[in-house]
Amino acid sequence: MIIILAGGKSSRMGKEKPVLKIAGKEMLLRVYEQAEKVDEVLIALSKNTPKTREFCLKERVPFMETSGRGYVHDIRELLREFGPFISVSADLPFIKASDFAIMMEEFKRREVSLTGVLPLSVVPEDLKPVVYRGYAIVGLNAVAEDGEEFFELSNPLLALNVNTPEDLEKAERVASLLLSSKEKRQK
Repeated sequence: MIIILAGGKSSRMGKEKPVLKIAGKEMLLRVYEQAEKVDEVLIALSKNTPKTREFCLKERVPFMETSGRGYVHDIRELLREFGPFISVSADLPFIKASDFAIMMEEFKRREVSLTGVLPLSVVPEDLKPVVYRGYAIVGLNAVAEDGEEFFELSNPLLALNVNTPEDLEKAERVASLLLSSKEKRQK
C-alpha cells in the first residue's frame, strides 16, 4: 500500500500545499496518479487540511484522517492501522510511478524501513534539499517496524519538495520545461 501524507500544517507555504496547482493540476493529484499505477493508494489527512479533504471527496480519492499531531505520531498511527507501507509527501509533484515501483521492490527485498535519498551530485544546483549524512533526503520512504536504511534513488526531481512560495515557482518553471520538451518530442 502507498500512503500519501497530506495532513501537515503547510506553515512555510501559508496555505494547504496538496491542493496547490502546478501546470493546472493539484500537487496531490499529480502524486496520486503516479502512485495508483503501482499499488493501492490512500491519502492521510488531518484537521489541518480541510480543503484537501473537500478535494478528495470531490475527486473520489480514498482518504483517512489521522490525529494531525505531527509527522512521527501520524506515521506510527498509520503503521498500527495498516502495517508496513510506502509513504510519500503530497508535495513531490515530479515523482514517477517508476520511483514507487523501485522503492516497493527494494522494500520487499530488505524488509526494513527505507529512507529515500539522492546523491548530492544529481541534485540540481538551485534546489536546497534537506541534507543528512551527505545525501539529499526526499519524501519517499518505506515504513516498517524494524530497522532503517537509506535507499538511493535516481530521479533528480525528487529533490524538488514544494514547501515555500519560491519552491512553487520553481516547480511551475520545471513543469513548463517538461511540457514544452514533451510537446517537442510529439512533433
